Amino acid sequence: MTAMKQRLRDGERLLGVLVRTPAEELVEMAGVAGFDYVLIDCEHGPADLIPLRHHIAAAQVHGMDVLVRVGQREPALIQRVLDHGAAGVVVPHIDDAGQAAAAVHAARYPPVGDRGFATYGRAGRYGTRTAADHLAADARETLVFAMVESTAGCRNAAEIVSTPGVDGVMVGPADLAVSMGANGPADPAVLAEIEQVHAVVADQGRIRLDLVSSDQRAAAAFDSGAGLVVINLTHVLMETFARLRSVR
Repeated sequence: MTAMKQRLRDGERLLGVLVRTPAEELVEMAGVAGFDYVLIDCEHGPADLIPLRHHIAAAQVHGMDVLVRVGQREPALIQRVLDHGAAGVVVPHIDDAGQAAAAVHAARYPPVGDRGFATYGRAGRYGTRTAADHLAADARETLVFAMVESTAGCRNAAEIVSTPGVDGVMVGPADLAVSMGANGPADPAVLAEIEQVHAVVADQGRIRLDLVSSDQRAAAAFDSGAGLVVINLTHVLMETFARLRSVR
């Protein structure tokens, strides 16, 4: 299977689902449906490592890559999810270049970072991958996405995006709206800030990751330049439940 990072370099646009409810079946169903990847949310969902490992394994059995959104300032969790075989991490609440560099530092092996080295986890194929191959795979395949979710992050977007080792950026509209004191993510002021960040991402040739709530919005995100789009599965399920419940 071609690594997710290479697929993005080749210009593929990849579609995934955001899963924050611990359920291997949801991950498997996404794989059967043919999604490219799953984003497992450990910031706003459970971060128990054994179920997380099961979710990663289930995704990979069905040919899906896995990104994991860790919590704020959780370098230990970054190492563990990568050791379990995730293709990369999405790190929330990045407000400046220093925080972006810290995220890269936690996710990458020396000399780029200081992630603890081991080949005996899933990522190292339980010790059957040589140290040299494992290091090469880290350089070739590990993805680090920074989340910009505040006025400070927007102000420092150019520095964040240009931080060595940051592969792409995801804007968090809900947190950004709260940071701005705006009337929700659809507020024109929030949308304007998001557009400015997206312009910086495009100018510097980084990958843009968008979170959306429907297939129509996914198509629009791709059309406007996103390389990765992830659909909020909880939103879709709740809309489906409401529609089904409306029959009576």
